Amino acid sequence: MKLPHIWQPDARLDNRHQLADWFGSPLGQEVLSAQQQILSHILPDFFGYHALQLGQVVPCHLLQHSRIAHRIVADKHLATIHGLSPLLALPEQLPLATNSMDVVLIHHLLDIAKSPHAVLREACRVVIPDGYLIIVGFNPWSLWGLWRFCRLPWSNTPWLRRSLSAQRLADWLTLLDFDVVGVESAYFKPPIAQDTLRQYFQWLELVGAKYWSHGGASYIILAQKKESCMTPIRLRKPLLPLMPAPLLAEN
Repeated sequence: MKLPHIWQPDARLDNRHQLADWFGSPLGQEVLSAQQQILSHILPDFFGYHALQLGQVVPCHLLQHSRIAHRIVADKHLATIHGLSPLLALPEQLPLATNSMDVVLIHHLLDIAKSPHAVLREACRVVIPDGYLIIVGFNPWSLWGLWRFCRLPWSNTPWLRRSLSAQRLADWLTLLDFDVVGVESAYFKPPIAQDTLRQYFQWLELVGAKYWSHGGASYIILAQKKESCMTPIRLRKPLLPLMPAPLLAEN
């Protein structure tokens, strides 16, 4: 039996460039379009002064639907994108003040980062209290995740290298003082690169969204930073009152 054509990674490229190369394929473009559609419904609800796109795995303006005027993209490798102010920096060491960003969007950066927890911790640091964090990543508990357990020629695709589940990220976010507001899922068709064959599975989009709403190839997590409830510690009164200075007796 002839196997369907599947995108093959270029072994000469690292994880970041392989993933960027994959997003340039027709299949990758479909997944990206499905993610942008969900973001177009989420981003307009947020207001503020500064929005940050953390990571530029895909040279794309993912904050275009945001109402926030000042939009920044930060990563160690950047391409010029109209509408985004570039900030060349390590995602684990952002030169941004604590509690300075109203919205932070992480797009697949945790899927390729050497230390995803460090990236997430830094992103959480710069979000203001009551601000929002949006995380987009590949879903290991999906039809696509089943390819991880298959010894097939296409099992080396970049979206199978290492993916964090939404449940695990929710646990991390709780420890970082965030509340998970909701989780959306995108793209339910199988990872087949051949356009004609992939269209036969269009029905999975309706069925998956209705009966397996968290089983899409990609998830979008929305979390809100808890407002600080710290109160200043009042110093206890001294146990013994201060003795008044003795009066000098007149001779």
